[in-house]
Amino acid sequence: MTNGLDGFCAFAVMAKAPVVGQVKTRLAPPLLAAEAAELSGCFIRDIADNIIAASRSAPIHGHVAYAPPGSEALFRALLPEAIRLLAPRRSGLGHSLADAARDLLAAGYGSVCLVNSDSPNLPTAFLIEAAMALRAPGDRVVLGPAADGGYYCIGLKQPHPRLFEEITWSTAQVFSQTCDRAREIGLAVAVLPPWYDVDDAALLRRLADALLGDDRHDGADAPYAAPHTAAFLRRLLDGDGSRRLALDPASPEAGRGEG
Repeated sequence: MTNGLDGFCAFAVMAKAPVVGQVKTRLAPPLLAAEAAELSGCFIRDIADNIIAASRSAPIHGHVAYAPPGSEALFRALLPEAIRLLAPRRSGLGHSLADAARDLLAAGYGSVCLVNSDSPNLPTAFLIEAAMALRAPGDRVVLGPAADGGYYCIGLKQPHPRLFEEITWSTAQVFSQTCDRAREIGLAVAVLPPWYDVDDAALLRRLADALLGDDRHDGADAPYAAPHTAAFLRRLLDGDGSRRLALDPASPEAGRGEG
């Protein structure tokens, strides 16, 4: 007898608690440490809402795999009730990914897709595509390549811990090394369209332009509107001049000093 979850894909955002001084440190400056933490919380809220949006078109249940231990109350206050929380077991990104995949599959889900917390405007269509690729017959790994050489999501139908071993995390080799691990174990790889993570000032300007600029894209594969992040960025751009010059892509001062 099943628990009825085998027809669903569990989407889990891999998220660190948005605590001042501990998240988005590469964005401070141009942001203050408190602003970087607030932005991190906006990202998490938007990604969770994006998963809920995808669940209207595909059999998806949303989760947040949070860290560190003891931060559950912070996340529960941040997230809608539809999003379940998954407690951490081990530290380190590779361990966290492997544990989240194993725990959700052990709970009875037919597949799992682990999503980063750095892509608040990831097109909803990409999440739906990942879920549908995991519903097709046969074992596989689904990867969403990130512009920096990593991946914004990884989808699995079986735990496959080898996919998270001997990976040089936080480098431009993560995606290619994961594909190498898949080949080692004879696992098919389905590749989603590429997207980008927001982890430095230049990419934050790109995100601000995408969310607040005049050339926003429409269509089935349109970027997610990320309303919490957009509202935060709008407040910054309407605030003090130095912050506006640093973040506004249209400003002639934007990007000065980068090498």
